[in-house]
Amino acid sequence: MNATTLAAADGTPLAVRFFAPDDGTPQRGAVLIGGAMGVRQDYYRPFAEWLARQGFVVASFDYRGMGESRPAGASLREVDVDLFDWAADTDTVIEALAERAGGLPIVLIGHSLGAQLPGLLRHRDRLAGLLSVAAGSGYWRDNAPQLRRYVLYFWHVLVPLGTALFGYFPGKRFGKVGDLPRGVVLQWRRWCMHPRYHVGAEGDAVRERFEAARFPVVALSITDDELMTERGTRVLVDCYANAPRRIERIAPHEVQARRIGHFGFFREQFQTTLWQRCAQLLHGFHTHKETSA
Repeated sequence: MNATTLAAADGTPLAVRFFAPDDGTPQRGAVLIGGAMGVRQDYYRPFAEWLARQGFVVASFDYRGMGESRPAGASLREVDVDLFDWAADTDTVIEALAERAGGLPIVLIGHSLGAQLPGLLRHRDRLAGLLSVAAGSGYWRDNAPQLRRYVLYFWHVLVPLGTALFGYFPGKRFGKVGDLPRGVVLQWRRWCMHPRYHVGAEGDAVRERFEAARFPVVALSITDDELMTERGTRVLVDCYANAPRRIERIAPHEVQARRIGHFGFFREQFQTTLWQRCAQLLHGFHTHKETSA
């Protein structure tokens, strides 16, 4: 693993980790891991290391203001950032990964939020595909039933009150999501209030950017996901209206597990099942890219 700091277009530092095969020569492709809301890149390290052992060059990163990308000693009150900035951070890492990929196709594996942002990217044309994991629209009516029981309280009470009092969303205090910058959580709230999520809340400009995406999309929808429903996944996937796209449902019993949930895909217990399936899907993206070219 090589940990480094990249400079975003505006100079903001981004903490990035690159993982390469032991011989240093990737053979199977390049993978960018786009993390979920409030999840540090360290969570994906075992998965990234495993992919590197399979012959991929892999990059993970922390969005600006989060995890290792937050300057030491800085308060989230000082972080002026929104979700468009986080999409731009993804572009920065794509550029750096492309330099290390030696012309190999790049697939973005997006966990939750990480699969919601790629339609906003400037470098859409550099992606051979998007593998969406446990991702979907955040529209509150599309949330899983157990989440819907309190989500309106979350959006109408906890988020406005917490953000007003602290200058950022103190999610750790509430045991929800994690600490988030003010601009991120308020924009996310606006998205989650709209039936079409970001392409609805942000208007035609964003809708058209998603419709311009042509990379194939495969969405892995987890049947016991405590946050996301199959309908929510469908709404998100259909935002990529002109891209080849499909949803694959995964149930725990199919991988001899009691539970997968929203976060389980990246646990090491699934090396021989879900991770192997992922590697096969990555190969399919690369084959599609070669055939299309």
